[in-house]
Amino acid sequence: MRVAVDAMGGDKAPDEIVEGALRASNELGIDIILVGKEDVIAPLLSSKPSQRHIEIIHTPEIIAMDEHPATAVRKKKDSSIVRGLELLKEGKADAFVSAGNSGAVMAASLFVLGRCTGIDRPAIGTIIPGKEGPVLLIDAGANVDPEPVHLLQFAFMGSIYAREVMRIGNPKVGLLSNGEEETKGNKLTLQAHKLLKGSNLNFQGNVEGRDVTKGTVHVIVTDGFTGNVVLKTVEGVAEDLVSIIREEITSGILNKVGALILQGAFRKVAQKLDYAEYGGAPLLGVRGNVFIAHGRSNAKAIKNAIRLAHEAASHRIPKLISDNNIIVTGKEIFQQDL
Repeated sequence: MRVAVDAMGGDKAPDEIVEGALRASNELGIDIILVGKEDVIAPLLSSKPSQRHIEIIHTPEIIAMDEHPATAVRKKKDSSIVRGLELLKEGKADAFVSAGNSGAVMAASLFVLGRCTGIDRPAIGTIIPGKEGPVLLIDAGANVDPEPVHLLQFAFMGSIYAREVMRIGNPKVGLLSNGEEETKGNKLTLQAHKLLKGSNLNFQGNVEGRDVTKGTVHVIVTDGFTGNVVLKTVEGVAEDLVSIIREEITSGILNKVGALILQGAFRKVAQKLDYAEYGGAPLLGVRGNVFIAHGRSNAKAIKNAIRLAHEAASHRIPKLISDNNIIVTGKEIFQQDL
């Protein structure tokens, strides 16, 4: 089983991407295909040899972070993103990871791979650290203006991912709203609530913003606009919290003594809040295992994104989504049991 990696995508490409791929190869035993400019990638590989074979697929073009996704995908057919996804479609790779232009990854995935059966819009599922365990937030930015039925599909895909990859039996699903009551929310959430309540999913009702990190549900469903705001807020608060604690515990002699005593606990907290521990976010709903890593991913994040992509590929998530698809006819919803 092999994972194709966009070596040219991300703020720290190609150095950190190649380093992450090497770690995934050496530490996890995963076969890697690095896609990008060979004259740039090869010297980085030769300086730190891998214990396993890492293949390079040369592509002369790069889609920049600030390029318009659809336009760039159409014009740059020989880019690392497009070629990496073609390897996935051709069966030469089992998963694809990119920290590059996320819009371009999504546009190219739709163009090259297509949608899973029964899914109208793919969605990004992002892991958020929770008090009781990790929580999958879906959608985290792919669809800023979805319809209620799309939120139902997001919940369905998120439940499959949570069950298979996160190893959660019968995942609890919550709908993000401005109140727990069934009558709270805007038009989108009110209608989505009805659909979710009528499904065979383990729907727990509405959850509020304060519930996101509590872990009371395993899958939180929302539109991509709200989800992306929540994600960036949680990331920002987590980074600031760790920074503030670090400054405080090193500001005086007594604090430094206390820090020595508590350094193990602090290290565990910092690790739980580190986005690099979770690596990447699956693009669920396309016919292939595609993972979008953070634009500022370091080697650790890339290694973990490759690990997740490899694991998802072993569970054949796209096939499970297509085989257990939702069919909506009027107001009736038919869904196979998960």
